Amino acid sequence: MAKRAGMEVAMAVAEAVGQCNIDMAAVYPITPQSHIAEHLSELIADGKVDAEFVTVESEHSAMSAVIGASGTGARVYTATSSQGLMLMHELLPIASAMRLPIVMGIANRAVSGPLNILNDHSDIMPQRDSGWISIFVENGQEAIDLSIQAFKIAEHKDVLLPVCINIDGFQLTHMVEPVEFPEQELVDKFLPPREPYATLHPGKPVTMGAFAMSDYYPEMMKAKNEAIKNSKKTILAVWEEWAKIFGRAYKPVETYKAEGAEILLLTMGSMGETAEVAIDELRAQGKSVGLVKLRLWRPFPFEELKEAVKEAKKLIVIDRAVSFGGPGGPVFSEIKSALYHEEARPMICNYIIGLGGRDVAVTDFTGMITRVLREDSKKIADTCEFWGVRER
Repeated sequence: MAKRAGMEVAMAVAEAVGQCNIDMAAVYPITPQSHIAEHLSELIADGKVDAEFVTVESEHSAMSAVIGASGTGARVYTATSSQGLMLMHELLPIASAMRLPIVMGIANRAVSGPLNILNDHSDIMPQRDSGWISIFVENGQEAIDLSIQAFKIAEHKDVLLPVCINIDGFQLTHMVEPVEFPEQELVDKFLPPREPYATLHPGKPVTMGAFAMSDYYPEMMKAKNEAIKNSKKTILAVWEEWAKIFGRAYKPVETYKAEGAEILLLTMGSMGETAEVAIDELRAQGKSVGLVKLRLWRPFPFEELKEAVKEAKKLIVIDRAVSFGGPGGPVFSEIKSALYHEEARPMICNYIIGLGGRDVAVTDFTGMITRVLREDSKKIADTCEFWGVRER
């Protein structure tokens, strides 16, 4: 039977990764990701997970180590956060260019400066174009499920790309939640052993990550772009298979009371559950509002987004990161671009909230929606505002 437990989400992620029969992990601790690293190393040291845990001196070295191990055909895992992810940045496009199916958990945290250890999405947004499949989770159960699914997606012969699972730091990683771990026998059935396309071995030398001049480089970049776009078919198939086996369904874009709603709120990550409470309160007042939750960040789910918002008159996009000097937050820019050619697209506005871990309450969501309800569409169309920022 499935194992039910009340557990801190970061530790639950480590347990889930342990169920995936990994061969090697290299994780350098950084707040608020450290509990993933610590618990995974304990599971390996105690013999509960038959794998190698490589101790490294930095996040850059952690990514270098899993790149090398993945190149030998090993199933590998790493995790990081904030400045650690920024230190890895040099290597992220190399992992995707070499088509290595690495899985990484990211405990999303604000990027310095000033120094901050709490949650927002400013660490993952600069990595948008590194060629990694990028998925956001909302709660502990999703963190378990999607961490396991990530290995099957990454290693699929039609994908062979790295995958990162975004888990809001502290606000999710350090929460104790009721979770269910799938039966090991079913996980083994769902996730068979890795069958690498090519491997590094001294007995049969091959070249990986070779030098490429301009006569090949553009074609390689196009190939990587096509690969990540085409990965969506496999992602959908894996999610469908998971739903059939384990009964929990996942979609690239998920909605809550959005059908027929005139105003939609769009969120990513753990704040979606808080937003649901706000939607319930406003619905009880007779307001025609609903919620759209963006789960799949890369590859971007264009068609699913268009379908979710096609009946809305106004769309409020929530960002937890700043695109400095740009038209608004990074998610706002993506949504505007995705809907640009739609004749009946809703009026779109942007609120940037929760930076550096500032609390986002139900009243924040109800306040934003109430303001958009009363404002003239022309006045707020394509506008961006930092919500709740104190005036001098």
